[in-house]
Amino acid sequence: MSTAKKDYKKITTKSLIDMKAQGEKISMLTAYDFTMAKIVDSAGIDVILVGDSASNVMAGHETTLPITLDQMIYHASSVVRGAVRALVVVDLPFGSYQSDPKEALRSAIRIMKESGGHAVKLEGGKEIKESIKKILNAGIPVMGHLGLTPQSIYKFGTYTVRAKEEQEALKLIEDAKLLEKLGCFSLVLEKIPAKLAQQIAESISIPVIGIGAGSGVDGQVLVIHDMLGMNNEFSPRFLRRYMNLYEGMTSAISQYVGDVKSKNFPNEKEQY
Repeated sequence: MSTAKKDYKKITTKSLIDMKAQGEKISMLTAYDFTMAKIVDSAGIDVILVGDSASNVMAGHETTLPITLDQMIYHASSVVRGAVRALVVVDLPFGSYQSDPKEALRSAIRIMKESGGHAVKLEGGKEIKESIKKILNAGIPVMGHLGLTPQSIYKFGTYTVRAKEEQEALKLIEDAKLLEKLGCFSLVLEKIPAKLAQQIAESISIPVIGIGAGSGVDGQVLVIHDMLGMNNEFSPRFLRRYMNLYEGMTSAISQYVGDVKSKNFPNEKEQY
């Protein structure tokens, strides 16, 4: 396979499928606001995920469950205004698609119409196939999500690695093939054994993007606040911090406070 990077002016769902075919890895990060989206997009990211992780990093909730559809649309519309090149994928939040395929379609349509996002992401396999079919039949691209699915945290009871046992691993493989068959353009695998993730990536034609799923998949995704070191309380094995913004920002703010208190700011050049 060639690993040459193609210069995509605009990333589409087809671009990702082409990347997999050409052996080019897919880069994906979260963003939740205009300014961050603009920075991430200009740095050359392929996919921006407007994740329901906004519930944690933007609103301070313990889980992803409390965030609403209206809030996801607000975050997504902000991101879309900042993204020029990247494909923008938006999470359907908990409760907006699981129980009723018609509600799932209404939720997806609202996201696409009101935010301008390019695709939606849903957690689950066989149990939500009717919702996925309904959304796909309306012409809305769907990214799947298997493995550790944070919206089901109370069902699992833990954030530990999934599919270590044979039965769950076999179901994961079946679900991945089902999502491909239904017409999903891509799939996220979260926190599963690397060998299993590679096996799945090699057995289906759609791109597989991993988070805590090893290097044998077609791309990687991280939460922007984690990889930039803005969140210093979260340190899973799969996380690589590329900066320590928590330390840098607290230092800068402390210096600002000191300058204001000491009357050093503003100086003569900084006033009219």
